[in-house]
Amino acid sequence: MKMRFGKTIKIFLIDGEPNGRMSCELSNWTGKAYKIPRIKIKDCVDRDDLNNTGVYLLFGKNDGDKDTVYIGEAEAILKRLNQHLTQKDFWNETIVFVSKDDNLNKAHIKYLESRLYEIATQAKRYNIENSVSPTQSSISEPDKAEMEEFIENIKILVNTLGHKLFDEKREIKPQQKQENFYIKSARGADGQGVQTSEGFVVFKGSKVAVESVKSFPPNFVKIRNKLIDENILLHKGEYYEVTEDYLFSSPSTAAAIVMGRNANGLEEWKQKDGTTLKDFESNNKTTNL
Repeated sequence: MKMRFGKTIKIFLIDGEPNGRMSCELSNWTGKAYKIPRIKIKDCVDRDDLNNTGVYLLFGKNDGDKDTVYIGEAEAILKRLNQHLTQKDFWNETIVFVSKDDNLNKAHIKYLESRLYEIATQAKRYNIENSVSPTQSSISEPDKAEMEEFIENIKILVNTLGHKLFDEKREIKPQQKQENFYIKSARGADGQGVQTSEGFVVFKGSKVAVESVKSFPPNFVKIRNKLIDENILLHKGEYYEVTEDYLFSSPSTAAAIVMGRNANGLEEWKQKDGTTLKDFESNNKTTNL
């Protein structure tokens, strides 16, 4: 049992092992989640509620080793998962959501599938395996409000179970002040971003230097070329434009890619008043003591 986002999460190891099947519940919620390894799907005949209506997420890697997900719905979840054992080979685990009181109907799960696809697409964390966008069903306003609450709980549990599929890269809540940092160089770099618990996010619209120095390390060249190939860096003549918020592993990696040279991100990223990321973090740490 653990607390997350002000809610109690109950996790039960069905097979008595951390790499086996899990069931998860949230306090004051009629929904229920199962995390099931692909190799354990056949064992799920002992879970009667997996014969019910629900939505599911298939997680794995694509041929480019990028996190990949398929978002689906079914009126008989276990039957559909067994079909995917022969139809889709990229996935190695699934997270399934059903209702404990069996009150999800076909219109509800079509709505959930469409909204989850929409949120995952906007987050741009995972490659989405769905070949077409799910159609959103028309439901009443009260049902819509109930399904949106269901979705918020899905997001909590998916995060808790190890996938940031629906998480915004910037990690900034509306009530918080966003501490943005900036970087510029003579070669046309003009970046903006923010530090997060995962690394450093460079914002969409930032300008990246077209040319890199001859001493630019091979690992950074590889990252830069990958971003160009994926159209995350779009050539605009005198600079490359960042086409979407992009999460780098560290401020220094982000600074190096933006400036086209080795860089200490803690010193290079600065607020508008000149405060470096290093000083900001140092001051923030002192304030919190």
